[in-house]
Amino acid sequence: MNRIFNLFIILIIITVIACESEDVEVAVYDATPYLFSFPENFGDPELPKDNNLTKEGVKLGKMLFFEKALSKDGTQSCASCHVQNDGFSDKNQFSKGVDGLFGKRQAMPIFNMAWHKSGFFWDGRAATLREQSLKPIQDPLEMHETLENVVSKLSTSKTYTDQFIRAFGTSEVSSTKVSLALEQFMMTIVSFDSKYDQYLAGRVTLSESEERGRSLFFTEYNQFFPDLSGADCAHCHSGPNFENGEFMNNGLDKDSDFTDTGREKVTNLVADRGTFLIPSLRNIANTAPYMHDGRFKTLEEVVEHYNSGVKMSSTVSPLILPTISKGLGLSAQDKIDLVNFLKTLSDQKFLTNPEYAQ
Repeated sequence: MNRIFNLFIILIIITVIACESEDVEVAVYDATPYLFSFPENFGDPELPKDNNLTKEGVKLGKMLFFEKALSKDGTQSCASCHVQNDGFSDKNQFSKGVDGLFGKRQAMPIFNMAWHKSGFFWDGRAATLREQSLKPIQDPLEMHETLENVVSKLSTSKTYTDQFIRAFGTSEVSSTKVSLALEQFMMTIVSFDSKYDQYLAGRVTLSESEERGRSLFFTEYNQFFPDLSGADCAHCHSGPNFENGEFMNNGLDKDSDFTDTGREKVTNLVADRGTFLIPSLRNIANTAPYMHDGRFKTLEEVVEHYNSGVKMSSTVSPLILPTISKGLGLSAQDKIDLVNFLKTLSDQKFLTNPEYAQ
């Protein structure tokens, strides 16, 4: 009788274990493409051919973007300095790292990276988004962690090893796969539904002030006929993404006042001294402070710099050189209108999109 009872108990245990096993999800590789949609006027994005966007790859990248274990003490993630409601930038002039040290340049916003062609960071020192993604992790002024430690920490998490299987077909964690996943997620962060985009599509109208600001923005500077002169912004902030992909000196400092020589540190070319990447103006009202060193707190200060504050130096851009002696000559109302137009470039859908939130 005891023997029969024991066999019965064993059968029950086996049945329970089998049922529990059926409830455990087994991670499998899933190459379902991520559907990347964009407006026709943007043109085809330059998506990496060796890192196809997949739903699971993007999901892994998003997990990593918000993962504080990427930092030395587990207190900071990429999202700590790239906040969605701030256009994935930082409201602080300089971001503070895990050791309480401050960075040397303002955190750049993240969006429409698939149309970015000129290298990443203010000085373009990273050729690809995947290369860029690993540098803040290792920077002593930022997350101050080693890639070896990152791999070790993620490898102990079943949540992550399972997601690496879904994204890459293997549970093996590597810094390369981390960078590829981060690249995938950041490529999907897009912004092209601002009030100005809606205006172009005929869905809304601009106010009188916004329309005057739009005209000033796209009208060239004319020193000979002031009544026909504009703010001449579109030479540098052109195309659907309001950037020209160039590194330029926009007259912030004289030669003797340079404290950051910008792209020259990367190229070792004197011609690049004091030049920095021209950023997109999309969501500009949400990404203060402004310039590579965050010296301007408001858009009004930025407009006044171009109106009357451009300084002469050996590498100042030829595009703004004609305005140095006399300035743009904008009236008080002109400056108000120009700022009001710049505010129409904010994209509330992008700033609140739950697909980008933790």
